[in-house]
Amino acid sequence: MDSPGNGLGTARGIQGLPVTMRLFNSPVPGHLRAGFRAIEQSKLERIAAALRDHYFADCPEGYLATDWGRDDLDNHILGRLETAREMIVPWLDAARPLQGSAILEIGCGTGCSTVALAEQGAKVTALDADEGSLVVAAERCSACGLDVSFVRANAAQADTLFSDHRFDFIIFYASLEHMTLEERISAMRASWNMLSSGGFWVVIEAPNRLWFYDSHTSLLPFHMWLPDDLAFAYSRFSPRYNYRELYRTPTDESKLHFLRRGRGVSYHEFELAMKPLGELRVRSCLTMAAKEKGTLRRVKRMFSKEHRYLSLLRKIVPEVHEGFLQDFLYLILEKD
Repeated sequence: MDSPGNGLGTARGIQGLPVTMRLFNSPVPGHLRAGFRAIEQSKLERIAAALRDHYFADCPEGYLATDWGRDDLDNHILGRLETAREMIVPWLDAARPLQGSAILEIGCGTGCSTVALAEQGAKVTALDADEGSLVVAAERCSACGLDVSFVRANAAQADTLFSDHRFDFIIFYASLEHMTLEERISAMRASWNMLSSGGFWVVIEAPNRLWFYDSHTSLLPFHMWLPDDLAFAYSRFSPRYNYRELYRTPTDESKLHFLRRGRGVSYHEFELAMKPLGELRVRSCLTMAAKEKGTLRRVKRMFSKEHRYLSLLRKIVPEVHEGFLQDFLYLILEKD
């Protein structure tokens, strides 16, 4: 489950895959699989220790002894790395070979996605605002023998910090939703302006606030639709451990903590931060590609409430690219 982010650019916690993504079962191309780095058991134990000491240190006492906590730890040891290798890396590599690509990863968290990118020969600069996450990410990359440049900073500072750099990819991996609205708009605008023509701006695993069910944070229907103050008050009805107990008293600190747990992202920020949607070039949407390739339960999906809801969204905003209407946003945008 999500633990609270400590600042802009932080990607934290278990993120359950949307149903549509579980259908994406294409084998990883051989040239990518050949890049996977094996991690010795002793090094995995060091990564687990770093996670306990630096990443989960601010969780309630006893959390890691719960089923939620054990799953969370396992996911951060290897689960998210396997997902990135099997699903995300082939998708990105199809847009442009990762070998030799310069990548700015904004919100690297504990480094699972960082390893998946760097082991393919990409030159990765990984940014996060949370010091504890960066300690774990550095330990993980060291265990894999990978040379990655880590920077502790807010995403909105990227254009200043890297003004003389050129990146082929700028990737927000499970991080946009952990920012406040002001931070998110600033970070999106700054990073978009950094890209040269032909560069790729990528968002991965961002929950879409347009969807009727919040499977990312609260596990409640309509929760992402509610005004922040009402959502804060209603969070006590969440079935999620280490979430429903936290937001009983509204203070400036608890409200900020709540916002950074994840309130969703939608196409509206893209228009505000970049340019009108009709002028944005969507190079690829992973969720749509998964649906096209998936063959399981195709007829059943046609009659599911998710499929019917997506059909409704298409009718309401037919001018909006379907990639912006999926339950989670997995998009590659190409700069003109």
